[in-house]
Amino acid sequence: MRPTDRPDDPDHDLDLTRRGALGVGGVAAAVLASPAARAESPAQAAPVTARAFGADLVVRPIVNGEAVEAGIDVRTSLLDMLRETLKLTGAKKGCDHGQCGACTVHVDGRRVVSCLTLAAKVDGRAVTTIEGVADGDRLHPMQQAFIDHDALQCGYCTPGQIMAAIACVGEGNATSPESIREYMSGNICRCGAYVGIVAAIEDVARQGGRG
Repeated sequence: MRPTDRPDDPDHDLDLTRRGALGVGGVAAAVLASPAARAESPAQAAPVTARAFGADLVVRPIVNGEAVEAGIDVRTSLLDMLRETLKLTGAKKGCDHGQCGACTVHVDGRRVVSCLTLAAKVDGRAVTTIEGVADGDRLHPMQQAFIDHDALQCGYCTPGQIMAAIACVGEGNATSPESIREYMSGNICRCGAYVGIVAAIEDVARQGGRG
């Protein structure tokens, strides 16, 4: 018997708690990675496979219309999976606290801050990044509008701005400059290109551009 196995030892309860937590974590990881948990996964045909070092969970999202399979740590954020495992570096890591919007992507058509979204939550779901919005060599209307209205300077925040702007139009929130500014308030541009950003969104909304 180890010293900490004695019921009268002051560290006895703490040791049991640690072992219990590790056991629960192991069971959770096994359940998430089991075939039953992935029964509804659409990644049936030859998915693109990527695996991170120390991976203990496999997720199978549809990223930019393509079935992918990624081996990740259970704590991995969607942003880190995209950038580090799948090598899609368009979404940027700015604050890593969900406060700047540089990491904005779409999950099932709705915007999310990927730095605060667990990669495990997108298993079987559709993820769209800035790399997936253009139609081949033809830019998305919002991408073109950002160019036309000089809605960027350094460009670091621009992928997240564009993804949020597409959602703004698609969700019907581009009805006035005020509503656009309110919707886009979670996306920070440290260069101060807000006037151009609002103008670009108004332009796409006015032309009935796709969200």
